This record gives sequence, C-alpha cells and structure tokens, in this order.
Amino acid sequence: MRIIDTDNNFDLVVIGGGITGAGVFHEAVNMGFKTILLEAKDFAWGTSSRSSKMVHGGLRYLKQGKFLLTRSAVRERERLLKTYPGLVNPLNFLMPVYDDYGPKKSSMKIGLSIYSFMARQRQHQSFTKDQTLKFIPQIRNDNLVSSVGFKDAQVDDARLVLRLINDGCMAGGTALNYTKVIGIERDKQGNVAAINAHDTSTGHKAELKTKAVINATGVWAEHFHPSPVKGYHLRPLRGSHLIFPEDILPLDRVISFAHPEDLRPIFFFPWNGCNILGTTDVDHEDNLDQEPFVTDEEASYLISGLQFILPGLDISLKDCVSSIAGIRPVLSKKKKKPSKESREHVVWEDRGLVTITGGKLTTFRLLALDALDAAKKYLPQHLKIQTEISVQKPEMNDNFPDIPKVLKQRLYGRYGHMAGEILKNNDKESFTHIADTSSLWIELCHAAQHENIHNLSDLMLRRVRIGLFLPHGGKAYLDKIEKICKPFLSWNKERWASEKNTYMDLWQKFYSPPQNKE
Repeated sequence: MRIIDTDNNFDLVVIGGGITGAGVFHEAVNMGFKTILLEAKDFAWGTSSRSSKMVHGGLRYLKQGKFLLTRSAVRERERLLKTYPGLVNPLNFLMPVYDDYGPKKSSMKIGLSIYSFMARQRQHQSFTKDQTLKFIPQIRNDNLVSSVGFKDAQVDDARLVLRLINDGCMAGGTALNYTKVIGIERDKQGNVAAINAHDTSTGHKAELKTKAVINATGVWAEHFHPSPVKGYHLRPLRGSHLIFPEDILPLDRVISFAHPEDLRPIFFFPWNGCNILGTTDVDHEDNLDQEPFVTDEEASYLISGLQFILPGLDISLKDCVSSIAGIRPVLSKKKKKPSKESREHVVWEDRGLVTITGGKLTTFRLLALDALDAAKKYLPQHLKIQTEISVQKPEMNDNFPDIPKVLKQRLYGRYGHMAGEILKNNDKESFTHIADTSSLWIELCHAAQHENIHNLSDLMLRRVRIGLFLPHGGKAYLDKIEKICKPFLSWNKERWASEKNTYMDLWQKFYSPPQNKE
C-alpha cells in the first residue's frame, strides 16, 4: 500500500517508525483509534536497528538514584519476556570483580539486591575466581577476585519494531515506510487539523486530516517542534558496536566490564550467531539524515577495552565482520559527559501535536502510553486510553512435528500470527540456516513478499539481519537471494543489479569494519 491508496481521515497520525512510534501505533490501534504511522525512511532505519539489543532494567541507573526508572524497566522487561518469547529472550550477564580497578563486589551486590527486589525474584549470584575462569578461561586473571552474575534479556531490535507494526496493521492500522511528513496544518484556533505527506518512492503527495499527531521521531523531534524548555535541546549521542564471528569466542552470556580508560560499562555478548562489542557514548555532529558509522577512534576504544579484559584472546579489528552505529536522543541543557546524561523521556504537547523523545528501548510501551495520555483530549472521547490491553498472542502450531520447537518459537516471536503461514510454506531447503547465522532462507522470502521492501538494504540490514553477520555484508549470497526473492519483488534484471551495487556501496561505507571504510 502507498499513500495514494489510503483514506485521508484519521483519529491519530504517528510520525516515526522506530520503537517509540511503533509502540504508540500498536497501543493506539488496539485501543480502537483509527491510526496511521508514517516513516520517512524504512521502519527501524534509525537507532531502533542499531541499539545494544538489550532489554534490561538499567542497572547503572541505580547508581544515579533513578530508582523509578529502574523499577519500570525491570517490570517492562518481565512483560516483554512473557509477551514475545522467541523474540525477547533471557540472557545471563557476568561481571568480573578486580581489586585494582572497577566496581567493588560489595557495591555491586547492594545494587543487584535492589534489582532482584524490583524484579520480585532473585536475579543475581556470586562466583569464585575459579568458577569465573571456568566460564571464560581467556578473561583477565591479574587481580581477579571473583565475579557476579545476573539476569536480563535481549532482543532483535528491528524485528521487535516490525512485530509491533505488523501486529498493528493486522488489527486494522495503516503503516507506510518511505513516506515523509512535510508539514503540519492547523486551523484558525491553532489546533492540528491535518498533515501533509510525501511518498518518496512515487512522488505522490497527500493531505491526511487528523486532530492528533504524535511526533516520535527521536533525534529529529525538534524538526517538528522546538523544545519548549529554555536552554534544553536534543543532544544526539552516538553509540557504536563492532560485530565478530561467534567462533572467535563462543559465549553463552554477556561479559560486562568497566573500560579501563574511563570506567564506562562495556559489553561483549552473543547475538544471532555472532558476538557484539559495544558501546561508545560520544557526541554525533554529522548530518542526522546520513547513515552514522563507527569512527576509527571509537573502534580503537572498543578494541582496547576488549583486549584488556580478554588478554588470552588474540583479537583485533582484523577479526571484525561489520559495525553499526546508532544515535540516541537525549534532552540536554548543560554539556555533561555523554554517559552522565539522563535517559529519561520527555513529552511536549502543543494543541494536538504531542512530541515524545528520549527513553530506553525496554520502556517503549510506557513512552507510548504517556504520549497517548497527552493526546487524549484530541482523540475520540468514546474510546479511552488504556494502560493494560489484552493483546491476543498467537498459539504455537503443533502441526509441524519435524520442525524443532526452538525454531517454531523463534518464528512465532518474530512474526506473530504470520508464523503459521511461514510454517505452511516450509520445505527442507527453505528451512535451513543461511550460512552460520540463525536466520532462515524462508525468512527472506517472507520479508520480500509481505514486509514493504523498497531497497535491498531493507531486506539485508533490518528484515533479516544477515548483512551484519556475513563476511562482506553477504556479498557471496546476493545472487542466490535474487533468485529466491525475485518472485516476490517486482524488480527486473537491471533493477536487481542496481540494488546489489547500491547495497554493497552502502555497506562498505557505513557497515563494514572501520579499517575497511573508504
């Protein structure tokens, strides 16, 4: 569907197809509001496909005294684990304790005890030095005292965004990518009356009538409404990650440690058949409309931290297969150190235009509810903002006994009710893994057919993440991908050739290991 095909009257227009906009869209549709979501680029194009993949309570926020933020995040983490099994999965963390640097065991135990209390179940345990070395023999041994383990969770961030959007569309909502909002119209009283949108693929423009707009565009939020608080403005902060093959160090848990240079928390963790190292926290001063990328300085910082904590592992940038960088929206008045800035969200309301920005991936639903609450006087009064919605979870189909349960759970987690259709189309070859990744060939076909693919990069980097996992962005597999996806994408031979070239240029410039960038 494109904008020319839509009805032009809506209860609510959501601008922004990242996790916050997707959360607002999902909640609003399930409350019964006639809702459309518009995304200027691709769904999850920005920070929501470039995060640290963590669904966590924000243990470090306890140190800052942000108890309510931590409690809310812990509760949302538990809700997400129950609602999206196979997409949001539990993950163990290990934090080594040293007597010459980093946090002390006593302070960590206090924080983790509070963490466990908030989760209403014990979340942590202590390990001896010998147990720690048994878990990870390559870990720094000098001055190692012990370690602390605790529970959290992780997610495929882009797939969570797509799950929320796809479920919202199945429930009656409309979501369009590559559709840019170019203006907000107001009536004589100054209230929102309509928005103007531009379909960047076809060039079509349309006016959509509405009394309520929620601006969930993250670091772009002030493009639609400047900060109403004097002196406060959005400060874009870049967080970068390096991605490595799993076989350099098979992990079953996150290694969490303080970087020796500045004692910032760094993570090295398994994800979808690879290992990820991150993250940085630096000011991003480049054009926000261009793809961000990992700088040489950030890469050196991350690698030096990894070599410090894992001196027994001969690892360097030459082992890296790809990289990702995302931009966090942080509202700031005084320029503190980036890592000291608050991650709490803010809501601004201006006669029908509600802006929501900041926050954490884990608490996206709370952001959505706050935004909808701010917009409620402009929404139909016969419907109410509900904090608890009973969303029907798809039941796992037992009609395919040959497919492992863990694989079925993965598909149901990522695709919801559409998983049943994917399973019906199974055959031995399409249900094999793509190289050494956890992705399946059938997922490429499904995405090509059903998930609004406009460019090959949509498919490779966000729908199925193999462009991040495979050497050279999956270049060796592009001809096979063309062959199996061609029936579902109406691209001729010349378009496929162009798409492959454009994708490889994009990958080389923004996603390749830093030392390979031109």
